[in-house]
Amino acid sequence: MAEKPQPVRVLYCGECGLPAEYCEFGPDFEKCKPWLIQNVPDLYPDLLKEADVKDADKVSDQLQSTSISGGSSKPKQEEVKRLPGGKIKKKEKQEVIIEKMTRNKRKCITTVKGLELFGVKLSDASKKLGKKFATGASVTKGPTEKEQIDVQGDISYDIVEFITDTWPDVPEAAIFFIEDGKKVPAA
Repeated sequence: MAEKPQPVRVLYCGECGLPAEYCEFGPDFEKCKPWLIQNVPDLYPDLLKEADVKDADKVSDQLQSTSISGGSSKPKQEEVKRLPGGKIKKKEKQEVIIEKMTRNKRKCITTVKGLELFGVKLSDASKKLGKKFATGASVTKGPTEKEQIDVQGDISYDIVEFITDTWPDVPEAAIFFIEDGKKVPAA
């Protein structure tokens, strides 16, 4: 009787986070070399030929000293989130974007994006906006799969003051309007 296939164990590089076999294609192979020499010398035998025995001892001494001393510059790199492939994930800018869209000639919808970046719960915000402006307001998914608040009517004249008064964490400098396809500061 045949045995069940077992899951494959993948060893990930301690520097770049890629599987060790793919480090040479990653963002910085030079930083990965010392880790690879110490942890998987059989995977890249050419690295051992390149590095003399003395160099390998220096590398292992450096790695041991950093682990003994409690770390190196590595914690700073851990704070930056990395995507697969070694790309650095950009932090989203904390800004509220207000856009007015016209539908059926006279009717408008005002869209508010980015309130959640300031810790505002969107469902509560839509209720408050609906009550304040006496219109319908709902939380919807935008084209980029991010949630936004759609408010019926043109409320762009009064919304900046309402947002800054209701949620003091949102500074007026972080609120922008989209006018003619350009981002314009509200202040």
